[in-house]
Amino acid sequence: MSALVVFNIVTGAAVRLSGSGLGCPDWPTCSEHHITPALALHPMVEFANRMVVVVLCIAAATTLVSALRRRPFRRDLVLLSSGLIAGIFADAVLGAIVVYSKLNPYAVMTHFMVGIGLLTIACALALHAGRSSGHGTLKVSSTEVRLGTLCLGMLLIAVIAGTATTASGPHAGGPGAKRLPVPLADMARTHSAIILVTGAMVLVLLYMLEKSVAPEPVRRRGRLLLAAMVIQGVIGYTQYFTHLPAVLVGIHVFGATVVWSAMYWFYDGLWHHAAEPVATTVGPSGDSTVENAGIGSRPAPVAAR
Repeated sequence: MSALVVFNIVTGAAVRLSGSGLGCPDWPTCSEHHITPALALHPMVEFANRMVVVVLCIAAATTLVSALRRRPFRRDLVLLSSGLIAGIFADAVLGAIVVYSKLNPYAVMTHFMVGIGLLTIACALALHAGRSSGHGTLKVSSTEVRLGTLCLGMLLIAVIAGTATTASGPHAGGPGAKRLPVPLADMARTHSAIILVTGAMVLVLLYMLEKSVAPEPVRRRGRLLLAAMVIQGVIGYTQYFTHLPAVLVGIHVFGATVVWSAMYWFYDGLWHHAAEPVATTVGPSGDSTVENAGIGSRPAPVAAR
């Protein structure tokens, strides 16, 4: 599900970067009398992104049904699956607003941030599905958790600033679309400064984790997060100093989803969560069966006595 959400975000960026934002001037149809697009670049690009949303809807609905049928029942998985459905609906409504507002930059920014919210829910669902319910127990100190929370919050601010930077840049999504009334250079410097502060905070947190000899899985996740941030930073500076080529901007958007997912994965790893217990039952014939805890799971034979 997370990969599908990322694909939706990246194809949405492709719509904007290719100038196809109004390739389908109506919603939910592509044009006033046609559901499908004309055989031209911009309508095809816009319509392809809409089809990704359709696939995402089907996948989310399947996930919710599986969570509802799951035994033992898990309220957290149902809530997260329901959150996916609600987020996709909100994303679709915002997509319509983007079209009918002629690519209003604030609507486009909000559209992207809803996509990041969907990615967060999808990551949480993937992590929760493989373990028992509950908040877990801390692997690190409360001070390190607080700093981790600040890192997560700062990265969120950086992502928002990144959307504003794109909204003030040359990739408006279509001819005549308005831009944010902020100079691109100023917005880029602001975004960069927030990222640098976030990176410094992550470095401090990693130092604290090394000094306190935190569990190796926690430190390994932190190192992977730092590596993702460094690569994303290199891409960001390269795109800016090469005057924002569309391909690099698209890669940078993909990198934002990777860094955000890595940060959430790292933050989630500050807690220990036990694996969900596997219940063993004995059938009438004397066979032992295991009831797996996965979504939509069914008993599987283990061994005969």
